[in-house]
Amino acid sequence: MKNAFYIASRYLISKKGSTAVTFITWLAAFAMVAAVAAMFIIISVFSGLEELNKDMIANLHADLTIKSKTGKVLPEIDKISQSLKNNSEISHFSKVIEEKVYLGYKDNGEIAYLRGVDSAYIQVNPINESVFYGKYPDFKYNNEVIMENGLDNRLSLPVNSTQDFATILMPKPGKGIIQQENDIFNKKDIYVSGIFPGNDQLDNYIVSPLELAQELLGLPKSACYQIVIKLKNPANSNLIKSKLTQEFGNKIIVNTKSEENAAFWKMINTEKLMIYLIFGLVIFITTFNLAGAITILQLDKKDQAKSLIALGFSKRDLRLTYFFTGLLIVFFGVLCGLIIGSAISFVQIKTGFFRASENLAFPVKIELFNYFIVSAVAMFFGVTISFLFSKINKRYLTEK
Repeated sequence: MKNAFYIASRYLISKKGSTAVTFITWLAAFAMVAAVAAMFIIISVFSGLEELNKDMIANLHADLTIKSKTGKVLPEIDKISQSLKNNSEISHFSKVIEEKVYLGYKDNGEIAYLRGVDSAYIQVNPINESVFYGKYPDFKYNNEVIMENGLDNRLSLPVNSTQDFATILMPKPGKGIIQQENDIFNKKDIYVSGIFPGNDQLDNYIVSPLELAQELLGLPKSACYQIVIKLKNPANSNLIKSKLTQEFGNKIIVNTKSEENAAFWKMINTEKLMIYLIFGLVIFITTFNLAGAITILQLDKKDQAKSLIALGFSKRDLRLTYFFTGLLIVFFGVLCGLIIGSAISFVQIKTGFFRASENLAFPVKIELFNYFIVSAVAMFFGVTISFLFSKINKRYLTEK
């Protein structure tokens, strides 16, 4: 085996019998380098996008969320609140109401999501840190809100303006004859004090004091749709969820952050799987260059193969020689590909040279798992192709 490996290394680094063989061998090696580097870079970009999305939705869902099991309004709110106050595992909690509304300004209007929160909300989800223009409401007035920037841009709403106000309309519950507009909607003029960035999870959102949502829905001041909770140790979320469920029985539903984001994580995992499959296919196709290189090498070295057999080399040793040659090409491709991919990713992290938009560079995150998955895919296909195509064709040894 040592002799086979030594001869394989000489085949790779020494000058081949013909220029064509040299070209095909190194073409296979550099094709593997390019495929591995590309896969590593794309997966690192995807890891960066995943991290970016995690940060962007971190201010939307809390460690735990309590909802009603039978309707929208949470039952026994005072009892639940008192229990949460006495729970030493809970750092902060906040009452929330979320409902669809119609937002109108001059001749423009859109359906939006109104999220009414109390003053403790920023202790659970620090969305105030995301406000990039204006300020977070100080809760002195119940009609002071912040708004997602896409919604604000589409309606051209003024920010911090004491002259122009947008109007929120909420359909009134109940039945009866409708005689005028006031029978259909509850209305409230709102003052936009700040803007925060949006994404797929925060599109068309308005964050307001809880009292505004209660007023529009005609709910009492203690009412809410859900309670969001920040834990002292988020790792204990499943344990605390179990305790709260046992305490309040079947009246409530308690969801962890991952359960609240179930659709998002399903989408992320599906996209990740598709990327692995696509680039796995790219590497698989690339390894056919390796198959060609091994085959051409056998044809070129058939005279040397006969000599080696005459000197006592077995056919197994000869096959190992070609197998090790393919393995060395794969190892070279994986090593150089990971080095080049890491270098490009590192440069992007430091400089942000490649940009997704004017204000956003492509995010990149280098993770140990990325090295493992890329190496595993490349080595699997490389070893398989090397093994299959290193089989000795008897015709090579009998031809004169």
